[in-house]
Amino acid sequence: MSHTTLQQFLPAIQTLNTDRPLTKQDLLTTSFLMENDGDISMYYAPHNEWVNHNARIVIIGITPGWNQMKIAVEQFVKSFSSGEALETCLKEAKRAAGFAGSMRKNLIDMLDQCSIPEKLNISDSSHLFGKQRNLLHTTSVIKYPVFNDGKNYTGHQPPIHQSPLLHHYAYQEFPNELANIAPPALVIPLGKTVEHVIFGLAKENKLPEHNYLTGFPHPSGANGHRVKQFLQQKEQLQKKIRIWGTKLD
Repeated sequence: MSHTTLQQFLPAIQTLNTDRPLTKQDLLTTSFLMENDGDISMYYAPHNEWVNHNARIVIIGITPGWNQMKIAVEQFVKSFSSGEALETCLKEAKRAAGFAGSMRKNLIDMLDQCSIPEKLNISDSSHLFGKQRNLLHTTSVIKYPVFNDGKNYTGHQPPIHQSPLLHHYAYQEFPNELANIAPPALVIPLGKTVEHVIFGLAKENKLPEHNYLTGFPHPSGANGHRVKQFLQQKEQLQKKIRIWGTKLD
């Protein structure tokens, strides 16, 4: 598998000192800068390079945040320094950083309440991030970390459709990635911004033949309306999952 972008930034990655936790001064530098677009900057991280082609669940965020970027790079360096093959390094970086932190706990709770474990014949959704990670693919509509004045890009300033850079990744690169996953996967867009991209791609007939679980709240702890939103959507979410589950039989 070709990883042209990784090869471009691999020399800079190899210079990093991971004897201590990496900081923004280490990673948000010209060495890892991919592109600027107005007030936003896109940096390289190996977080979304590996694709699980046989995933049954695909969970989509907006873009890797700083925490995910840091974890992904640290794990990649650790694996690479141990002599692992590049593909293995990318896979381990993905597994370490995918929706890491409090978001993962909230996400697992909602997946459990939607009866995802029952459809996959697993005991608990937490296993998707552990021993049954082969069933899960995590990704973002914008593949690489994006920051607005050094802060995590939230999808609002600027809106994705108003930035040529962000629009390219969301409407060209992202659907190509989905097309590399064998159907019928259950694709779960997290929050309104990602959902808006899904609807836009549907209008342009760019969505592969998966099942799309729209209406799923963003699991971030910063989303104070998360629980209320989930309870309002729970019934229709469960119905969509039942329909998808019949395709797995």
